[in-house]
Amino acid sequence: MRHRVAGYKLGRTTSHRIAMTRNMAASLIEHERIITTVQKAKAVKPFVEKLVTLSKEPSQHNRRRAFAKLRSKDGTKKLFDVLGPRFVDRPGGYCRIIKLAKRRLGDNGERAILEFVVRTPREELVEADAE
Repeated sequence: MRHRVAGYKLGRTTSHRIAMTRNMAASLIEHERIITTVQKAKAVKPFVEKLVTLSKEPSQHNRRRAFAKLRSKDGTKKLFDVLGPRFVDRPGGYCRIIKLAKRRLGDNGERAILEFVVRTPREELVEADAE
């Protein structure tokens, strides 16, 4: 039975899992869209959503709390300057997970796109030009 067992272990040690979560969150904040496995996306999504909730109120205390979790100066800056104001009217649900049909080469793992619900107009223009 799995009573009171929370979180995903992902077959990693605690320090590796924490470092991986921080790195993936920093990448998601920087690029606003990452491709990863479904299990990793489900593990990182609540972590990022809590950071975005912190960034909606731009106080010094919240900046320090976010930096303590994220450990990325650039990520924290973008979180409070760009993402916080973007989602200030939204009560939650800042990220989405979209499952991809093509599985990962090598271990046949399920892949997914983890992205923010609202993206910057600049990135949408770049995607439209690429098509």
